[in-house]
Amino acid sequence: MPQGPQTMQESELIYDWNTLEGSFDYSTRHGVQLNDETLRDGLQSPSVHDPAVEDKIRLLHLMDELGIASADIGLPGAGPRAVHDVEALAREIVDGRLAIQPNCAARTVRADVQPIVDISQKVGIGIEVASFIGSSPIRQYAEDWTLDRMLRATEDTVGFAVENDLPVMYVTEDTTRAAPEVVKALYRTAIECGARRICVCDTVGHATPHGVRQLIRFVLDEVVKPSGEDVKVDWHGHRDRGLAIPNCLAAIEAGAHRIHGTALGIGERCGNAEMDLLLVNLKLLGLHDWDVSRLNEYVELASQACHVPLAYNWPVFGHDAFRTGTGVHAAAIIKAESKGDAWLADRIYSGVPAGWFGLRQVIEISPMSGISNVRYWLRSHGYDETDEGLCSYVFEAAKTCDHTFTDDEVHALCRAHSVHMASATAPLAETV
Repeated sequence: MPQGPQTMQESELIYDWNTLEGSFDYSTRHGVQLNDETLRDGLQSPSVHDPAVEDKIRLLHLMDELGIASADIGLPGAGPRAVHDVEALAREIVDGRLAIQPNCAARTVRADVQPIVDISQKVGIGIEVASFIGSSPIRQYAEDWTLDRMLRATEDTVGFAVENDLPVMYVTEDTTRAAPEVVKALYRTAIECGARRICVCDTVGHATPHGVRQLIRFVLDEVVKPSGEDVKVDWHGHRDRGLAIPNCLAAIEAGAHRIHGTALGIGERCGNAEMDLLLVNLKLLGLHDWDVSRLNEYVELASQACHVPLAYNWPVFGHDAFRTGTGVHAAAIIKAESKGDAWLADRIYSGVPAGWFGLRQVIEISPMSGISNVRYWLRSHGYDETDEGLCSYVFEAAKTCDHTFTDDEVHALCRAHSVHMASATAPLAETV
């Protein structure tokens, strides 16, 4: 009798080095939330298009269905279009009774907070003010800012938002290159003025995972705990060194309460942490209990609405993520399927189960294929896989080709073989 997860434990089929002694126990971090920055920070990329408000609303609904706790719905201080879209999104949350909580970005000036106050009062929903200010010495030097000036701006802006009954997330840009005494002074002032969430930012993608852990622990130990207030800590990271997802995991390990990201990692320069891949990893780590079968739809909509091409090798959602034309790989998947075990077939050559995301394993025919690829493809498309002549014809064609066949190309080969066989038998028929 074939063995699979029905008769064997998963741990017997997959030895997980990720969970050996000394590894981080992610089960201790249940409750970590996500904040989607696609509709604000993501749109700051010079290569993306600002989607129509209808597409923004569709994205907002998908975020809500995917269990994303909050979303930055724009920076209304940027102008009339931003005000219109932010109001429409806030109203959709109210009218659609969505669980997702809105926030809006604002510079640390009253003029940016006022439109958030106006929209909040008009629509009838609390909108968290994400008030940001640069914190690194390089930024202070370039702007000719003194710490006293930054602290006064913080007091005025945070105080103004709190006076208008809006929650505040105080955001320090470039925190990963800021001096400890400045970080402490800015956050302490914001908390004293009523901010109940602070956001640690890797604005230029400078940090390594070790640096992230050091910084988050410092903020928790030196700022949050001494304050005596119930203050949550967010992490916001960028992709400049390609470390965005590892840095998000490091922030979670160190105790961050909410993690930011954008669909497909869009954003300034190389972009932000990839929300789609963050969801994939949190699902695999057991930290996200929501149904993620529509995550592919979220990715596709963001790609289309923002005019961002999806790379063929993008993890999980790229065209090649679950395709194989390689003989050894295909044979293993086919053998797993022959055991009647979908669980096994979805994991034998995949670290991410395609089925979780409404996707499936795909076996194709390429120069690297074995005869099992050909038989599988023929069977899957309604041809006779026991027809040795047809199998050989397609297999030999693949070995002389320089690419993976499309379905149309294989169908054409099957038709050509059929014509060839008909013409080969025609003389015999005429003689008879």
